[in-house]
Amino acid sequence: MEVINTIGRRKSSVARIYLSEGTGKIIINKKELEEYFPSAILQYVVKQPLQLLEAEGKYDIKVNVYGGGFTGQSQALRLGIARALVKVNAEDKKVLKDAGFLTRDSRAVERKKPGQPKARARFQFSKR
Repeated sequence: MEVINTIGRRKSSVARIYLSEGTGKIIINKKELEEYFPSAILQYVVKQPLQLLEAEGKYDIKVNVYGGGFTGQSQALRLGIARALVKVNAEDKKVLKDAGFLTRDSRAVERKKPGQPKARARFQFSKR
């Protein structure tokens, strides 16, 4: 099996995934998964597509991720891994799609408008 290349995005994070057959190592920006994401919740988010397909020890995953915060990065990684697994085996697409791992979450921060303190909040109105 050759190296499979996919991309995952979330908020302003971009994750480039290189998936190959191996022993289950996940390297993110030249660091181990546990070192890059010390939080158990974020590690769980990254591994969700692999756990769903029971493929945790089958593939080595190398990732370059940049932009955004750790939550957005972990979710971008999850999307990229799910897309790579579909490229490996097209029959897994329905299972991953039903779990919601193939849908790009397009929600992003709304821009701040001029004359307002935040995107939607207004300054207090005073009649007099």
